Amino acid sequence: MRLIGLFASLLLISCARMEPPPGGPPDTAPPRLIATLPDSLAMVPGFDDDVEFRFDEVISEGGSPSQGTGTGDLEKLVILSPTAAVPEVSWRRSRITVRPDEGWRPDRVYRVELLPGVTDLRRNRSREGAVITFSTGAPAPQTRLEGIVVDWSGNRPAPAALVVATLLPDSLAYRGLADSSGRFSLGPLPAGEYVVSGVLDENRNFRGDAREAYDTARVRAGTTAVGELWAFVHDTAPPRIRTVTVIDSVSATVELTQDLDPRQRLGASAATLRLLPDSSPVPVLSVLPKPVDDSLHQRATTLPDSAAPSDSVGRAAPDSQPARLRPGARPARQAQAGPALSERPPLTDRLVLRVPRPWAPGARLALEIRGVRNITGGVGNVVGTVAVPERPARDSLGTAADSLSTAADSLGTRADSLEAVPQPRR
Repeated sequence: MRLIGLFASLLLISCARMEPPPGGPPDTAPPRLIATLPDSLAMVPGFDDDVEFRFDEVISEGGSPSQGTGTGDLEKLVILSPTAAVPEVSWRRSRITVRPDEGWRPDRVYRVELLPGVTDLRRNRSREGAVITFSTGAPAPQTRLEGIVVDWSGNRPAPAALVVATLLPDSLAYRGLADSSGRFSLGPLPAGEYVVSGVLDENRNFRGDAREAYDTARVRAGTTAVGELWAFVHDTAPPRIRTVTVIDSVSATVELTQDLDPRQRLGASAATLRLLPDSSPVPVLSVLPKPVDDSLHQRATTLPDSAAPSDSVGRAAPDSQPARLRPGARPARQAQAGPALSERPPLTDRLVLRVPRPWAPGARLALEIRGVRNITGGVGNVVGTVAVPERPARDSLGTAADSLSTAADSLGTRADSLEAVPQPRR
């Protein structure tokens, strides 16, 4: 019985979780990297060991152990290049070890990046990463590639975008991440010509997948500057209509499945409207990308000063008026280091269809727009149905006029209430 009790005690001790020792002041310092193996920029022909990141304390393996699928907590913190496979990432108490699944190849330059996020047993998280670059026999790397990744659809820099630099003609892909401002400086890398891609890595698997936005640039040997990579979704199939929504008495928004070529301008003759069920033709005034349509009709939807209330209660303070930007213009940026981004037209997946006469309430119309081109160059005809509600949508001018009328009524009611208050005797 004593032997059974001793065995049970040992089993409980071996299965116990590692916890920090009790007592003493709380430890709020994150784990600190104290050494790497091999040293960065080392030349190690015949290297066959694991790459190691060593810390000054025991680190946490996380809730999801590494199993070679890329879903482990530590696996998500390691980017190994050049390799297309998920590397072997292991936890060794105060060390993280890495090696490629296929083993180290001779005469190559390897880049192992450890991202911020390593935690200790008290869940203190490191905010700093580290990079080890070493050679197994290839010449010492000296090339550095610099640029910025821009999310064209959002018209803004892409933080933490994936950057893939493919060395030609070997097709060795070196990977890294852009910083919080979308800028990257990837290197040192082997000398040569590169094709550099900026990818909006939505699933964070450090690989460019289908339907993820990207842009590429070819960089000659000896060149450092990559420039701007304007990432967008590439699709050779033509767009289709997703929805058609009546927005007022003479216009409707046509939402498509893809972003459109911002340079294309469709004429009114590209759209055909037919009233159902007899298919009688309905004239079309215009069919334009939404930013272009907004710019053309902005003046019509902006009330003149004479239409605004003349008293101080009805007129908003000048500082409270929203700033209007021309379509495609970016808001004023805060001062930042580096050159400003070049101007590009905004992307949109919406067209605005306008007719010269108001919709008939409850009408249904068949719509076809010919020659619609997406941003990748896929061209096709799109078809859909315009369903006009029984109660027609009010125009923006009518809505604004109604709001002004309501404001005037409230002011009149306020004035009447003030007159109704008894005045003090003099």
